[in-house]
Amino acid sequence: MLAKTGSEARLANGFTNHILAGSFLSVAVIPHRNPCHDGDVMSLCIKKIGWAIFLCAIPALAASTLTVRWQPVTLVNGAPVFFQVNSPTPLKALSGTWLDKDLSFSYDPSSRSWYALGGISLKTSPGRYTLHLSGLTKAGHPIELRRDVHVSRGNYKVVVALSVPKKFTEPDPKQVDQINHDKSLKDEAFKKTTPAQEWAGAFKPPVDASYSDVFGTQRKFNGAVLSIHQGLDYRVPTGTPVSAVNAGTVLLAQSLFFEGNCVVIDHGQGLLTLYLHLSKLLVKEGDRIERGQQIGISGATGRATGAHLHLAVRWRGEYLDPATLLTLRLPETTSENESGEQKN
Repeated sequence: MLAKTGSEARLANGFTNHILAGSFLSVAVIPHRNPCHDGDVMSLCIKKIGWAIFLCAIPALAASTLTVRWQPVTLVNGAPVFFQVNSPTPLKALSGTWLDKDLSFSYDPSSRSWYALGGISLKTSPGRYTLHLSGLTKAGHPIELRRDVHVSRGNYKVVVALSVPKKFTEPDPKQVDQINHDKSLKDEAFKKTTPAQEWAGAFKPPVDASYSDVFGTQRKFNGAVLSIHQGLDYRVPTGTPVSAVNAGTVLLAQSLFFEGNCVVIDHGQGLLTLYLHLSKLLVKEGDRIERGQQIGISGATGRATGAHLHLAVRWRGEYLDPATLLTLRLPETTSENESGEQKN
């Protein structure tokens, strides 16, 4: 068997397959049931000749290979990630974990691949982190894959000084109560997310405008309060129509202390988008939204230095760079395909 990729993969029966560095990762799939009787010895002999690896003394059982790819090619802290997995052997299901968070995989018949959206916390340090995949073949055999994935340090802006009304940096007791109430409201809304995929296809910008600030900027408000900008700001005047970046369900559509008029959309698979500082809300909680549908009008409500739209992306509790999400090439597969098994 020719191995095309690097690192190390663990077979389902506990043996280890060392493979050479390259562009893809290959792993042999061994059925869960061990065909050897007690006391029998099964040996796995690996010989390297050039770029090929020959596996010897493996039982005559059906085997397969997995290939794993991701976008963007270079991963950094704060980035969303699109994982894509191909298996020549048809799978009934595939799941995974990444940075101690669950990945929800769907199947795309057009590319014959399984895929999931994930992310990397802004707080994640550079290094190698393990992607763990677990699946089940149509024949009922389990399959596992562990792949070390390198994460680099993102290049984010240094401190930017901003001035806002004093209440946003030194709130009075009544305002503190409102802030705490808003936090509870958001926490409850975030608990209502669905694991099923609701998005389909590429994420589109909510407005046609340039950026006024980017994700990851360190900010200082009124010379004292430090924070990190956890979204993408669009330079738009008050009154600009704002559209949903993808399909989903409205979890929250209310006026909040810091966010102003705010809409939160659940796209499934742990992924949310938030639209802040709106002058007007055009949707309500529970509404089913399509990609490109108008959800509000831009403004300068909440803690804003002027009229603009703040777009945020949240995946399983972590805020991610919206600009990167908007560049990902994603399948048009709908949620109906999520539980469907691989047919090829």
